[in-house]
Parts: sequence; C-alpha cells; structure tokens
Amino acid sequence: MGAVGLLYVGAVLFLNGLMLLGKVDPRATGIFNLFVGALQVITPTLLIVFNPADTATILGASGIYLFGFTYLYVGINLLGGFDSTGVGYFSLFVAIMALGYSYANFQLLGDPAFGVIWLYWSFLWALFFVLLGLKRTRITRYTGWVTAIQGWVTAAIPAFMILTGAWRDTGLLAIILAVFGLVVFAVLWPLTRHAEPAGETPEAPAEPTRMHRFRRT
Repeated sequence: MGAVGLLYVGAVLFLNGLMLLGKVDPRATGIFNLFVGALQVITPTLLIVFNPADTATILGASGIYLFGFTYLYVGINLLGGFDSTGVGYFSLFVAIMALGYSYANFQLLGDPAFGVIWLYWSFLWALFFVLLGLKRTRITRYTGWVTAIQGWVTAAIPAFMILTGAWRDTGLLAIILAVFGLVVFAVLWPLTRHAEPAGETPEAPAEPTRMHRFRRT
C-alpha cells in the first residue's frame, strides 16, 4: 500500500474509532470514509493500469481495494442510514483475505513488519464482523479503541516513517508491533468490558438517531 494512501487510512481508522466511542457524529465520519474510500479505489486501479506486468505491484494493489471498498461501503451506510449487516459480512471476507496478505508479506515480499500489520488488520476486521455482522454490541467500546489505536500504529506512523526513510529494520519493527499488539489489545479487553453497561447498544441504521444507527450495526 502506498505510503500516502496509508497515511489517510490512519486518519479514517482514527475517526471511525472515535465514532464508535461516541466522540464524532456518524454523518461527518461517513463523508470522510467516502473521501478515503475513493482514494483507495482510484489508486490501485491506476497502479494496475500502468504496471500490468508487475505481479508484485498488482498483488499490493489488490489489497488496497479491500480498504477502499470497506470505506465506501461504511460511508454510504452512515449517510444513508442502512443496516450494516452487509458491511459486517464483507468484513469477514476482508479478515480472511488479510491472513493471505500477511503470509505474502512474510514469505513473498520480505517485509515481516507489514506481515504483522496485516495480522492487526485481520483482527480488526474480524471485530467489525462480530460487531456489525453478528450484532454483538457489547464489544463496541473495545472495537472503537482498537480501531483508533490501529489508525496510528498500523497506518499513520508507519506511513510517516516510510515517507521520511525511517522504515528500515522491518524484522525489529515486526517484533515491536507484535508485542505491542498482544499486550495493548489484551489489556483493553477487560477495561472496556467493565466500562460498557450490559444494556448499551451500538448505533444502527434502523434506529431513530444517527448515532444509534451505526452502533447497532
């Protein structure tokens, strides 16, 4: 994924996480999802058109579409007030495919750091599946925190490091990322579970208010 596009993936993940935590209005977040989703669809299309024989470029571009279609889907859902079960089950597809891209980064592209980052993304999209597809609303706050944190750890910070030439020792970075993810996301689970009342439901498109809409989905 290009460093510039990855930077804005960080921004949209951060905003989506804040939305799940009730800090940002879903309609405002939906607009930005459309911006980033369009970027993440146009960019890989151009990469494929201008590099038809470069299999490594096409492999990388194909992964960007997973993000682009997710953000477009989320943005349309938030602005239109639709049920987001479809987003949830598409997220299951993305979570499974992310495991394949993780393998490709470890074994084919020689970038273990992004191999770990794709595992992060697989975990995140699996949470979206549980929250939006299966309607397990008790994980809303946990998913919100994981989304916001991943916006920085898997996207904004790596993108800035790549742009400034600091993304070098990918083996060491992979270890740091793996340890950070295991510790932080494990600690977050009991903290967010206690913070969320048993009867609280995330917003969903079928509910009267815009915030209640997304969270139920």
